[in-house]
Amino acid sequence: MDSIFRIRTATIHVRATAVAFAAISCAVAQAPAPVFGPSNPFFAPSSLPYQAPPYDRIKDADYQPAIEAGIASQLKEIDAIADNPAPPDFANTLVALEKTGELLDRAQAAFHGVTGANTNPQLQKIEEALTPKLSALSDAILLNPKLFARIRSVYDRRDALRLDAESRRLVEQTYRNFVRDGANLSDSDKTRLKQINEQLSVLSNSFNQKLLAGTKASALVITDKTALAGLSDGQIAAAAQSAKARGAEGYVVPLQNTTQQPDLALLSNRKTREALFEEGWLRAERDGPNDNRDVVAQMAKLRAEKARLLGYPNFAAWKLGNQMAKTPEAVEKFLSALVPAATANAKREAKDIQDLINKRNGGFQLAPWDWDFYADQVRKAKYDLDEAAVRPYFELNTVLQDGVFYAATQLYGITFKERKDIPVYQSDVRVFEVFEADGKPLALFYCDYFKRDNKNGGAWTSSFIPASKLMGRKSVVYNVANFSKPAPGEPALISYGDVKTMFHEFGHALHAMFSAVEYPSLGGGIARDFVEFPSQFNEHWRDDPTVFAHFARHYKTGAPMPADLVAKLRASETFNQGYALTELLAAAELDMQWHLLSADAPKQNTDAFEKAALDRTKLLLDAVPPRYRSTYFMHIWVHAYSAGYYAYLWSEMLDDDAYAWFTQHGGLTRANGDRFRQMILSRGSTQDFDTLYENWHGGPPTIDAMLRQRGLPAAAQK
Repeated sequence: MDSIFRIRTATIHVRATAVAFAAISCAVAQAPAPVFGPSNPFFAPSSLPYQAPPYDRIKDADYQPAIEAGIASQLKEIDAIADNPAPPDFANTLVALEKTGELLDRAQAAFHGVTGANTNPQLQKIEEALTPKLSALSDAILLNPKLFARIRSVYDRRDALRLDAESRRLVEQTYRNFVRDGANLSDSDKTRLKQINEQLSVLSNSFNQKLLAGTKASALVITDKTALAGLSDGQIAAAAQSAKARGAEGYVVPLQNTTQQPDLALLSNRKTREALFEEGWLRAERDGPNDNRDVVAQMAKLRAEKARLLGYPNFAAWKLGNQMAKTPEAVEKFLSALVPAATANAKREAKDIQDLINKRNGGFQLAPWDWDFYADQVRKAKYDLDEAAVRPYFELNTVLQDGVFYAATQLYGITFKERKDIPVYQSDVRVFEVFEADGKPLALFYCDYFKRDNKNGGAWTSSFIPASKLMGRKSVVYNVANFSKPAPGEPALISYGDVKTMFHEFGHALHAMFSAVEYPSLGGGIARDFVEFPSQFNEHWRDDPTVFAHFARHYKTGAPMPADLVAKLRASETFNQGYALTELLAAAELDMQWHLLSADAPKQNTDAFEKAALDRTKLLLDAVPPRYRSTYFMHIWVHAYSAGYYAYLWSEMLDDDAYAWFTQHGGLTRANGDRFRQMILSRGSTQDFDTLYENWHGGPPTIDAMLRQRGLPAAAQK
C-alpha cells in the first residue's frame, strides 16, 4: 500500500503547493487583466458549509481567470507588506504574510482536487498554462529582497519581542525557509534559480501528463474472455464495462500506478500476466509522446544545479536539511541496515515459489509477473488462506462506516453524518460532516475511492480548506484512492490491502481535521519523514480485534468472519514481507540515488542509471522489481517526495513504535486517543518533530517494533 499525502505543506504560507510555481512579478503586471468578476464562483468565499468548493457552479473555464487574479492579488498584498513604511514587526510582517493569497488559495485548492482526480484535456491545458506563472509567484515572494529584509529584522529581534511559543516558531521557520529557498543569493544567482524553478515546474507538469496518458494508453485490452481466467465474474463484468466506456471491444484491465498490478495475483494465464506486467513496466518509456525518460534526466540534472546554487553538494542534502533524518548519510545508514534482511527474506520467498512452480511442472523460472500469483498459492498452502474467501467480508461502505469511522469514534469521540447537499466534482464522491464528541462541528470529509481513466494513480489526501485559528476556518479534507469499481448492481468488495489503504489515508485526514494551530503555515510544513507517521499509525486499527470484528462481516449475510479465517489472515500478515520490503527499499534507494547526483555529473541515461543504482545498492533482484520505476515515480518527480521516499519506512519506525506504546497503555481507549490528538495530531509543525514525538512517547523511537511487525528474523535486529 502506498499513498501521496498532499495536505498543503507550503514552506511558508505563500501557497507553494504541489504545482511548483517563474519570472512573474513583471509578467503579471504587463499581462492583460484576466476576465474575472462577481460571476466567477471564486470571486468571494464560498457560502457553503465550511466554505466548501461550490462544484455545482464551477465550470472548467472559471479556474484560469480566478487563479490568475489570485496571483495578481497576492503579489499586490506582498508588495504592500514589503513597502510598508512602518518599522517591521510581527503583526505587520509575519501575520500579514500569513493572511495573503486567500483568492488564490480557494481557486487553486479546488483546481488541484479536480486535476488530480477528474481531469480532462481542457483542464490539462489550463494546468500547463498556469504552471510557470505559479512558479514565478513563489519566486517573487521567496526572493523578494525587501520582504526578506523585514522578516530578517523581526527574526533578529525575536528574543526581545517576547512572543508566545507558536509565534516565535513562525518567525524562525519563515526566516529559515526563505534562506533555504535562496533569499540570500546574489541577484545573478537568483535569476538563475528562477529559471531553474520555472523549468522544473514545467517538466513536472509534463511528467504528470505523460504518465496519465501513458497509463491510460497502456491498459491491457483483451478480446478473449478465457485469457482472464482467475478473475471473478464481477471483475470480468467490470473489465467489460471499462471496455464499453472506452468504446473498445472485449475487456479492459486498467493500470494502477505501481509496478505490480492487483490482478496479477489472480490471473492464471501466464501470457496474460506477462502482458499486463509489461504494459505497466513500459507505460511511460516507450518511444513516443508519453516517454518520460528524458524528462526524468532533465529534472535530476536541474535539481542538482539548484542544490549547488543554494550551497549544497546535491539535492538530497538540501532537501533533507529540515527533515527528521537531517542528512543523506542518515537516510543511507537507515536504509542499508534493512537491505540484508529484506533481500535475504525475498530470496527465501523466491525459492519457495520456484519450488512450487517446479512441483507443478511449470517449466519456467520465476519472473516478476509470476510472483503475486504463485505467492498467493504458497500462502494458501502455508496458511490455507484464499483471497477470494476473504473479500466478501470487506464491503467498502461497511469498512468505511463500521471500520474506519468506528475506530476514530472509539479513539477520539468524533462522529460522522453523510451530507447529500454538498456539491462534488464527480458522482462517485461522497461527503461526510464530522462532529466532536460534544456535537460541535469539526470538519467536512470527502472520499473518492474508485479508479477512473482521468484520475492520477495511487492514493492521496489533501485539503480544500486547511484549518487555522487565525483565519477562522475548519478543515475540509479529502481522501482519494484507485479501487476497482464494481459493475452496476454488484457490491464493492475490496482486498485486505485496500482496507489498509482506507485506514492509512484517513489517518492523514485526521491529522488535517485535528490541526489546532494559529498560523496556516504551521498547520502545514510537515516533514516528509513525519507526515506519514499519523497515517501509518492509523493502519494498525484495521487489525485491532474490536475494530476488525465490527467491520469484517459478510456482505450478504452480515455474519462475522469465521474465527478460523481470521486466524489464517492474522498468521499470514508477515507473509511475503521480504518481497514487500525489498520493492519499497528499491524505490527509496532509486529516489536517493537520483538526488545524490552532483551538479558536475553529466545528464544521465535513465535506463542505465536505474539499473546501476539498484545494482550498486544490492537491490537488483530478478524477480523483485522496484515498487516504482523512474519513469512513473510520481512521488518524486511531481509531488513532494523527492529525496524523501524513504519517509514511508522512517515513518513506519515511528508508527510501529507508537502502536507498541498504545498496546502497553491499554490500546484503543479515549484517553490514549485524546492524548495522541493533543500532543501529535493537533500540533502541525509548531515544534521540531523529534521533540513532538519524544514528548508524547517519553523517548526517541527505536527500530525494534518495526522489525517485529515485519516478522524479520532476530538476527536482523542487531
